[in-house]
Amino acid sequence: MPELRTTTLVDAPLRTVAAALLDARLLARAVRGLGVRISGGPVLYAGASLTGSVGPVNGMLVVTRADTTGVSAELVGGPLPRLTLVTDLLHTGGGTMVVDSVEWSSPGGPFGRLADVVVGRGLALKVMEARAEAVSRRSVELVGARVVVGAAIIRDGLLLGQQRSYPADAAGKWELPGGRVEPDETDHAAVVRECAEELGVTVSPGEQLGPDVPLRTDLLLRVYAADLVEGEPSPVEHRAVRWLAAADLDTLDWLPADRVLLPALHALLT
Repeated sequence: MPELRTTTLVDAPLRTVAAALLDARLLARAVRGLGVRISGGPVLYAGASLTGSVGPVNGMLVVTRADTTGVSAELVGGPLPRLTLVTDLLHTGGGTMVVDSVEWSSPGGPFGRLADVVVGRGLALKVMEARAEAVSRRSVELVGARVVVGAAIIRDGLLLGQQRSYPADAAGKWELPGGRVEPDETDHAAVVRECAEELGVTVSPGEQLGPDVPLRTDLLLRVYAADLVEGEPSPVEHRAVRWLAAADLDTLDWLPADRVLLPALHALLT
C-alpha cells in the first residue's frame, strides 16, 4: 500500500494549530490553485463529510477524527479502493510538529500504476504541501485571536445544553452556554460572568475540553468544564435549556462549532 508523509514545525501552541486544522475553508482555499475542488461545512468534526473533485473525478471524504491530536479522514466512493488522510499533532520544545500522511490502495493494471505516480508523487504531495503552508500561516494568525468561551456545566452526571432562539439560521440548534471574553478578563472569569448573565447561575470552571474551534478569521471558541455551584438554570436569552445524558448528545442538532466538542463531552459524561 503506497504511503506519503511530510512534517512541518509550526511556531504556535498545539491547541491553536488544532484550531487551524479544523477550519474546513482553509483546505478548500489551499488547494484551489491545484485544480482540486473541495467543499463542506465551516469546521471539521467527526462524522462531517467533504465533497471533492479532481477534474471530472468526484469523491467524498468522511472525517473520522478531529480533536487536539489531529484530524483523520477516509475516502468514501471515488476512483481508489481506499484512501486515508491523517494529520497528527505533536508538542515539541520548538512549537507544534504537524505530521501529514496519506495512504491509498490503487486498482490493478496500468491505471493502478498511473494512479500511484499521479496521486503519490504528483498531486497528493502538492496538496499536502499547500495545506501545511496554509495551516502554518493560519496558526500564527490565531495566536492573537479573540476568544469566545463555552461552559460544559455538569450536575449529577448530566450536561447542560441550551437551544438558540435567534438568529434565523441558528434558531432551534443547540449549543453550550458562554460568550465573548472581555478585554483584560480571563477565560475563567468570562465563563462565570456569562453563565450568571445567560442562565442566572453560579459555576466553577475547570479544565479546557477539546481543541480551540475557529469561528471566524479572528475569533476562537474555547470550552471549559464547569461545576454548577448555585442556582437553577433558566433560558434568559434562549428558547430552552435541558440537562443531557451521554445518550442524548448525538440526538440533538448542534451548532457546527459545538459539534466539534462532542467526543470530549462524551468522555466527560462517562
